[in-house]
Amino acid sequence: MNPNAMKDRAKDAIDNTADKAKSATDAAGNAADKAKQSAGGVMDSIRDEVKDVAHSVSDFAHGARDRLKDYAGDAGETARHAAEKVQDWAGDAYDATANAAGDFGRELTSFVRKYPVPALLVGFGVGMLLGRVSRV
Repeated sequence: MNPNAMKDRAKDAIDNTADKAKSATDAAGNAADKAKQSAGGVMDSIRDEVKDVAHSVSDFAHGARDRLKDYAGDAGETARHAAEKVQDWAGDAYDATANAAGDFGRELTSFVRKYPVPALLVGFGVGMLLGRVSRV
C-alpha cells in the first residue's frame, strides 16, 4: 500500500472519529439543554403549585379569622344578654327582699304597739339567751 494512501485513510478515519465525537458532544449538549428545560418546567410547575397552596391556605386563614370574629361577637352579645338577665334577676330579688323586710318591720312595729310589755319581755329574754350563747 502506498504511504500516501495510508496517510489519507488514517486522516479520513481521524476525521470520521472527530465528526462522530462532535455529533455525540452536540447530542449530549442538546440532551442536557432539554433536561435543563424540563427541570426548569418542573420547577416552574412546582413553584406554581406551591403558590396555589399558599393562596389556598391564606384564603382559609382569612375565612377562619372572619368566622372567629363573628363567633367572638356572638359570644360577647350572648354574655351581655346573660349579664342583663342576671342583673334584672338580682334587682327583682333585692326588691322582693326589701318588700318582705319592710312588711316584717311593719308587722313587728304593729305587734310592739299593740302589746308593749310582752314585747319588752320577749326582747329581754332573747337578749339573755343570746348573751348566754355568746359566752360559751
